[in-house]
Amino acid sequence: MPQSNSRILRLGTRGSKLALVQAEMVRSGLAAKGFSRVEIIVLKTSGDRIQDRSLADSGGKGLFTKELEEALLHERIDLAVHSMKDVPVAIPAGLSISALLPREDPRDAFISNKAKSLAELPKGAVFGTSSVRRHAQVARARPDLQIKLLRGNVDTRLAKLDADEYDGMLLAVAGLKRLGLEARITSRLDTKDWPPALAQGAVGIEIRESDTHAREITSQLNDMPTEVALNCERAFQFALDGSCRTSIGGLATFENNVLRFRGEVLAPDGSDFAETSLEQNLGHDPRNHAQQLGRELGEALKPRVKQWLAI
Repeated sequence: MPQSNSRILRLGTRGSKLALVQAEMVRSGLAAKGFSRVEIIVLKTSGDRIQDRSLADSGGKGLFTKELEEALLHERIDLAVHSMKDVPVAIPAGLSISALLPREDPRDAFISNKAKSLAELPKGAVFGTSSVRRHAQVARARPDLQIKLLRGNVDTRLAKLDADEYDGMLLAVAGLKRLGLEARITSRLDTKDWPPALAQGAVGIEIRESDTHAREITSQLNDMPTEVALNCERAFQFALDGSCRTSIGGLATFENNVLRFRGEVLAPDGSDFAETSLEQNLGHDPRNHAQQLGRELGEALKPRVKQWLAI
């Protein structure tokens, strides 16, 4: 592949183990396409600094992307690697997602040293999460549990579980697999009953729209089925809320030109919820068609859930 050998692409990432693994996935992917001149630059985000309160109460999803996007806009880096579930649906002007890697298992994992499943946790057990979606879903299934705030990276959370500070927790299967911690999974939750965070399991590359060199190179890593699915999920989220302050879950898949999607919005305490779904063949422009369908589903559901939306 033709390339500008005089230019090194500076790849910005958060400094957590998982973020570094995902940044290395991108660097390795680019190397496999013939571009090996990539430098990883670690930046600390607001989301990494805040450890004593819920991100939903501190500014939401943008806390994990703000500093990376500022570095892109000021040309201190050329690429930013994100867990797409952390990326707000409204991306700053001048930036765009140029590629999505093939999606990993999107499910949530139940992890416990005391029970084989959430249903088997003893009454009144302490359950940890910082996600408003997981909080609502767990409260719906087990209103008797004590749900307490749990922040920190994966290692920190597992250490608190092993120290008996918590009896159970949910973490993304994708992150555990990428960290080589799949053995810690007690059970995987069925997405039919436990829709994951929108875009969970997907890694995206963000660039400056004006940087045609970066776009040409990174676009070769793009996985179309993942892109189509996320177009639907993120449009659904945008139509409803667009932040992480509302309990929204959902999952889209795209295979053989068929889009399947199921999404739900829950009351904060898990006492009620509303859901929607579709299965539809997409036309000659599946990217835009999926986005349109996701937006329409969100707009149709909105009147039923407006009392739970944090807008």
